[in-house]
Amino acid sequence: MRRPPPLSAPSAPGRTEAGRDPGAAARTARLRPLRPPSSGPAPPWRRRSEAAILWRCAVGGAGLGAQRGPGAVSLRSHPLSRAEPSVRARRRPGGPGPRLPPAPRARGVARRGEGREAGRGAAGTRLKVGFNWLPTGLAWLLLLVKKKTSVFMAQCVSRVELSVSCQRLLDRDVGSKSDRLCVLLQDVGGRQWAELDRTERIKNCQNPEFSKKLVVDYYFEKVQKLKFGVYDIDNKSPDLNDDDYLGGIECTLGQVVSSSVFTRPLELKEGKPAGKGTITISAEEIKDTRVVYLEIEARNLDKKDFLGKSDPFLELYKQGDAGMWQLVYRSEVIKNNLNPCWRKFSVPLQTFCGADFNKPIKVQCADHDSDGSHDLIGIFETNLAQLQKVEYECIHPEKKQKKKSYKNSGIIRIKSCKIETDYSFLDYIMGGCQINFTVGIDFTGSNGDPKSPDSLHYISPDGINEYLIAIWSVGSVVQDYDTDKLFPAFGFGAQVPPSWQVSHEFALNFNPSNPYCQGIQGIVDAYRQILPQIRLYGPTNFSPIINHVARFAAHSAQQGTASQYFILLIITDGEITDLDQTRQAIVNASKLPMSIIIVGVGEADFKAMEFLDGDNGILKSLTGEPAARDIVQFVPFQRFKNAPREALSQMVLAEVPKQLVSYYKLQGWPPVKLLETKKM
Repeated sequence: MRRPPPLSAPSAPGRTEAGRDPGAAARTARLRPLRPPSSGPAPPWRRRSEAAILWRCAVGGAGLGAQRGPGAVSLRSHPLSRAEPSVRARRRPGGPGPRLPPAPRARGVARRGEGREAGRGAAGTRLKVGFNWLPTGLAWLLLLVKKKTSVFMAQCVSRVELSVSCQRLLDRDVGSKSDRLCVLLQDVGGRQWAELDRTERIKNCQNPEFSKKLVVDYYFEKVQKLKFGVYDIDNKSPDLNDDDYLGGIECTLGQVVSSSVFTRPLELKEGKPAGKGTITISAEEIKDTRVVYLEIEARNLDKKDFLGKSDPFLELYKQGDAGMWQLVYRSEVIKNNLNPCWRKFSVPLQTFCGADFNKPIKVQCADHDSDGSHDLIGIFETNLAQLQKVEYECIHPEKKQKKKSYKNSGIIRIKSCKIETDYSFLDYIMGGCQINFTVGIDFTGSNGDPKSPDSLHYISPDGINEYLIAIWSVGSVVQDYDTDKLFPAFGFGAQVPPSWQVSHEFALNFNPSNPYCQGIQGIVDAYRQILPQIRLYGPTNFSPIINHVARFAAHSAQQGTASQYFILLIITDGEITDLDQTRQAIVNASKLPMSIIIVGVGEADFKAMEFLDGDNGILKSLTGEPAARDIVQFVPFQRFKNAPREALSQMVLAEVPKQLVSYYKLQGWPPVKLLETKKM
């Protein structure tokens, strides 16, 4: 399938029209659909449904980061990591090129019933799995055995959510109590720990009960080693290295799910007891993908502060099997207001009430105090089936007993209550969404002369450098979600022949009307061929290549379907020169079906890159316009020099499923296949 040319691919400086394809100008002038429907025997979603599950094993396999992002593996340089195994690599079959990581073990499949029957296959052939066809070169997780046995895939039995609470934690802060957070990590092999999820941060509390659930995939046949770490957070940085470690435990997921309540004493890193601190974990299977959306307000709440009004917040609890109340949601605090209107929020139906519409729900309203001694305003009990009721009286039990004239402590009003289906990353991929991959490579002079071994662009005798490793790590995963395997690749910051003017958006194949490379190997070949033909120069401008991909994403968004998503990989060695323009470009792109991955190579100062990554807060343009969502993931390559090659792809791609789902959820677009079914 041939792709149309870019919307406005710039010419190489000085290149004349005479040397171009005669039809290039006409093709560029009229924009055709980026992805015409497949004319093959099966729709794209069916041909790729098995390939879709490879995202799980390729980026770590611990989960697929749905709407809330649980399970998406993130290999941060974690303070709880202990080992750095040596890098093992293998050659790419069929020719020279960068070394590839060893084939990873199967991490699981997304849906039951797939992969039950299979034919035999050899390298370069196709293997039939269920009703889908999957190239065996992609099927890393398939283990072929002889007759009477079948292809085995690690079956994801189900997903479970873990509720965490702690008691009697150490107090590291002088003069105040600690601000607590719990992080969940999973052993991914070789005592390397990958962060799966983390709770919210609770201020000034030594006995925190976290409302955010930690979600992980459960494999019956695997020993899944987990680590829970509790921290005292003193800053806004997501990096835990500079925070106080209050204790943690190591266990297996099997131990947790086999216990109704799993309680263990916390230990410090050196194995010493963390005072009298304990951690309690309970597991619940996620059986339902629906989500409850609620909007709640109140009026005439009791005044609790002596010199002001109340600072109200809500807590919602569900009743467990043993009659105990379990926290499922905690709202934000609204300062000095007796008639608050809280932000609209969502809770998975399974978390909210175990998918039981008649399960008792308790809503508690309290006045927030900074020292953690919150004052109860009132409570009421209901269930999901009755939440359509407009108003509830907020009752304080003690006041009701003491005063006969007592009526209530305010009115809680349910403005809206809706239950909707929550679609996952795989729902969109298997529903027909294609991922479009574009590469932008930094050819500025700070990289050094490519002929010198000290240059970041120097290709070693093994045929690799940091740029090539980054391209392979990300591209080898993403290419499985693209049917035609044609990837546009650009360079920036170099002087390009024949005029030798600086260009920030030139095609690696010197064909601006058709910058597509055939597969990841095509990008590698184009990169090698262009190195001796250009002059590394500067400055380092990101905005042109971001705006280029954004134009395609904007056109796709106009179709109003979840059919295409765009990933831009930028590999760079230094600071951004056009930071203000790049900020604006990212803010604009945040409204489009697009993600940006930045890999920093070399040992430069990457503070500006970390600023663009919205982990420390919402990125804003120079005019103050906030990004609609976080779409940038920055990773320094140096962090992964001594880690397995697949670790880089795990880190840079971990956020993509969540980002893709968040965009389509924001637009209210279901998977394409589901939308077409509804129209029939």
